[in-house]
This record gives sequence, C-alpha cells and structure tokens, in this order.
Amino acid sequence: MGGGGGDGRSKELERLWAERDELDARIRLLESELETSSAAPASPAGEDAAAAGVGDGGCVGGGGACQARPGLAHADSLPADMIYRYSRHLLLPDFGVEGQRKLSRSSILVVGAGGLGSPVALYLAACGVGVLGIVDGDDVELNNLHRQIIHQEAYIGRSKVKSAADTCRAINSSIKVVEHHHTLKPNNALEVVRKYDIVVDATDNLPTRYMISDCCVLLNKPLISGAALGLEGQLTVYHHNGSPCYRCLFPNPPPVAACQRCSDSGVLGVVPGVIGCLQALEAIKVASDVGEPLSGRMLLFDALSARIRIVKIRGSSPACTICAENSVFTQEDFQKFDYETFTQSPMSDKTAPSLKLLPESARITCTEYKGLIDKGEPHVLLDVRPAHHFQIVSLSRSLNIPLSDLEEKLPMLETSMKETLDASAASDKQPSLYVVCRRGNDSQSAVQLLREKGFHSAKDIVGGLQSWAHDVDPDFPAY
Repeated sequence: MGGGGGDGRSKELERLWAERDELDARIRLLESELETSSAAPASPAGEDAAAAGVGDGGCVGGGGACQARPGLAHADSLPADMIYRYSRHLLLPDFGVEGQRKLSRSSILVVGAGGLGSPVALYLAACGVGVLGIVDGDDVELNNLHRQIIHQEAYIGRSKVKSAADTCRAINSSIKVVEHHHTLKPNNALEVVRKYDIVVDATDNLPTRYMISDCCVLLNKPLISGAALGLEGQLTVYHHNGSPCYRCLFPNPPPVAACQRCSDSGVLGVVPGVIGCLQALEAIKVASDVGEPLSGRMLLFDALSARIRIVKIRGSSPACTICAENSVFTQEDFQKFDYETFTQSPMSDKTAPSLKLLPESARITCTEYKGLIDKGEPHVLLDVRPAHHFQIVSLSRSLNIPLSDLEEKLPMLETSMKETLDASAASDKQPSLYVVCRRGNDSQSAVQLLREKGFHSAKDIVGGLQSWAHDVDPDFPAY
C-alpha cells in the first residue's frame, strides 16, 4: 500500500493513545477521590492538608498524575509516578521518601510573584509541594522580565498571578496551584494565610513586611523572609523554632530614606534569583522537617564580592508587642492597623504620593516647559538626578548636578547662567532656571535650596522626566 495509508494509521494510533491517556487520568482521579472518601479520620495536621486539597497518598486531589493504581506497590510506598518524577530527591538519605511525602502534603503561600517569588514558585512547583498559593495584584511589565523569570513577553499587561500559575502548572501538573488575584492587605490577609502551612514573603516594601509578619504570628505560621536590592540580599526564617518575628528585630520602622525599592535603586536580575532559590530551599526544609532552617540566623549575600555570611540574630523579644506572651494584639486589631501610616511608606510604588514642597508659583508643568522651549526662551535646565541616571537618558542641553552635590557646585550653575545670559539676544534679562529630576520629588528639594541661595527664578518641573514621557514625548525612554 502507499505511504498515505501508513500515515493515516499512525494518526489514528496517536489519537487512540491520547484517548487512553485521558481515560487513565480520569480513572486515577476517581480512584483518588474514592480512597480519600473512604480513608480513616485524619490527624489535625492531615485535616489542614486535606482542606488545602492534598490527598492521603501524597498527591493533590484533582491532579491525578501521581496516583498509583491499587495493587502495584506496597501501601506505604509513594505512587509510581511520584517515585520516577522525584527519584533524585528519594535517593538523598537526608531527604528520601519521608521528606518527599511531607513536602507533598504541605501547603505553601508565596506572597509576591516578582523577582523573589519567581524562583520560589518555580522550585516549589517542580519539587512537588502539595498546594502552592500565589498572591499578587500586579500585572506583568516589560521592565520586570530581567529578574522575574517566571513570566514571558506574551504575558505583558496580564496578571502576574495568572502568568506564574500557568508556568507552575506547565512544570508540574500533579500539584494544586491556587491563584489569589489581589494585593495582600489587612482586610484579607488572615483569610488567605490561614489556609496554608508556610508563608514565603517575596515582597519588596516595608509595610507589607510588617503586615505579613504580624499575620503569621497571629496564625502561628512560619515565615520565610527574603530581600534583594541592588547587589545585595538577605534571608531568614521568622517565627519558627523560637526565632523572632520581624517586629522583634525592628519594633520601630527605619527612616523612609533608608527604605529603597528596586524601582528606585535598581537590582541586578540574578540577585533576587539567588535569594529566591534560597527561600525555596528554606521553605522545603521547614515543610519536610529536614536540616537546619535559618531560624535565629540571617544569611547576608554580597553579589560583587561573591560572599555569603551567616549571622546570629537574637531570639524572640519578651517586649515584642506582637509575639510576646503578654501581647494583646488581636486579629481584630490587625485588620484595623494602618501599616502604611505606621511605616510612612506605601505598599505599592504605583500609589506613592508625590511630594508637594513648593507653592504653585514655583512650579511649571512639562507641557508649559515644552511651550517655552518652542518659543526659544533663554533658560538653564538643571537635572539633579545622580550621574548614572543622567547617563541613561536626559533632555537636550540640560546641566547635570546631582542633588547631593548641588550646594557645593553652585559656582558651576552660576557659570552656566552667565553663559546663557551672554548668549541671549536680550542680555539685560536674567535667564530662567528650571529644575528636573526623574519623578518630580528631588527637583522640589533642589528648588528650595536654590531659592535660599539666591536663585529666585528657579522653578520645579512637575512630575519630572516621567511626566515628560507621559505628557510630551511618548518616545522618550522611561525607566
């Protein structure tokens, strides 16, 4: 017969194999549900796992991919599919079958699907956690992708939680992934966190760190906390085996100026990757009761020198207002607590309020400034961003003097003003002075200083280069 007939039989065979695989999966699912319904009453810990969707055989109810058929193996052994998938885990004497079994029965919540949360979620999914919860209220942006490796370009503009969950399911279809499409806040945190055994803080802002820690203390959950900024990172395990909570170490928030974010100070993409991997490791150790978690110790990572230090931190503080025995902080108090006011910083940099240090007469909008350029008005444009920001992008003919150096470099500004005056046709009129920065905050501080020093014509450009890109020139590079 001709080759066409052979191709037809091959396609038919492929179709039948696919149908059989689908039937096998449905059979395994039904077997799993029957075994779960007929099982003896579980222990309290088992009840928590069952409520989160983890079956008695170490598999997630509904996944079915790792459920063994009756009679093929000893009743206490792992299902055949799990043995093959996690065989490299099982070969480890210090982890083995029992470690994998405990991990597959655990439920872990990852708060944040960004630079830290990406490797955490990826590895927890791949390693076989029973239930993986992901909570995040943001969407994927292009400037996320250099560090948030769980997302792809195709997901830009779409939910981070959806993107992360889809990737985790593609890695391991046998686990249950729960999507929480919102930002964690005091009014919803207790409801979400109480469903999980372990919490991983993969966020990047101070009020959320306090909130998550307080929530974990109230619900008695261990907290795997990591941070990454610039070229450094740190990691510890709070509220576990006698270790302190976040408030034990930091009863009062640090000054706002000391709390930087990646969007302000930058971060090398691989740094949160390193810390996130270590967070996943600590979560697995806590879930499987293997090894020594970083309880009472903090790991400090310096990417430039390739140094890792482990420092001992003090235990729980008897004076802590949250975790001490005599604490009166209740769940009701938690839900009413204003963490943004407490820390004087926002939970999201997208909601960060702009400073208003100057009267309206000392400010000018980007569109108004563009009109002055078009009219050819003589002026000096002072850019007070740091020098390495100025190298990224700048407006034409701007003078860069960083805010931190401004007072000592006023003579440079005076020289520029004089040169502009000499080059002007109307040499009897003092040129105007306009000040710009990235977002319109540092420029206001600069105008205050300049006016005190005698530069009375100095005006702030509202919203800085960010507003310029938004309101005047859409092709101007934003960062």
